[in-house]
Amino acid sequence: MQPSVSPGFQRRHTLPASEVRPLNAQDAISVFEIEREAFMSVSGECPLHLDEVRHFLSLCPELSMGWIEEGRLVAFIIGSLWDKDRLTEDALTLHKPRGSTVHIHILAVHRTFRQQGKGPVLLWRYLQYLRCLPSVRRAVLMCEDLLIPFYRKCGFKVLGRCAITVASMSFTEMLCPISGHAYMRRNSEAMRFPQSPLSVQSPEAEEQLDV
Repeated sequence: MQPSVSPGFQRRHTLPASEVRPLNAQDAISVFEIEREAFMSVSGECPLHLDEVRHFLSLCPELSMGWIEEGRLVAFIIGSLWDKDRLTEDALTLHKPRGSTVHIHILAVHRTFRQQGKGPVLLWRYLQYLRCLPSVRRAVLMCEDLLIPFYRKCGFKVLGRCAITVASMSFTEMLCPISGHAYMRRNSEAMRFPQSPLSVQSPEAEEQLDV
């Protein structure tokens, strides 16, 4: 007769219901499939091509974040470091290790999981993580005008028109200060990203727009 096993012990051998973790080059195809579906139907352009996804996930995986549910990627962010006050064309493909600005290239949510608040929750979690990186002072991104309200609710402010254009599309550049919160930095060791998965935490404002 075998000893009984508690349900709690059994769950240790199953996939976690929900976690966030850094991405790597092996995640590139899943990332690109979500990105392509999210952007091609709207703008006809992908922010990052597959080789560029692999490039950033190989070069600076610690600036990426993926939301995994039962082993499946459902949302992600890819970023890189930048060393100038404003974005230029070079920011689309370069990672500047000495930079203090995180350029958020893309935030996307799988179509099945949209309108569930995952976009703002993941972005909030990402910004909290950036506050644990001593060299990071701000996060910037470029977006189409229809997404400005979404990013404003997530803590970004408008910098002005972006110098970058893609095909016939123009963008607005937005910034979120990453202030040096001593408490966050003192406790960064406890967060242990990217060594360990992070539990998903919700921001105070859950009624934000999703992407």
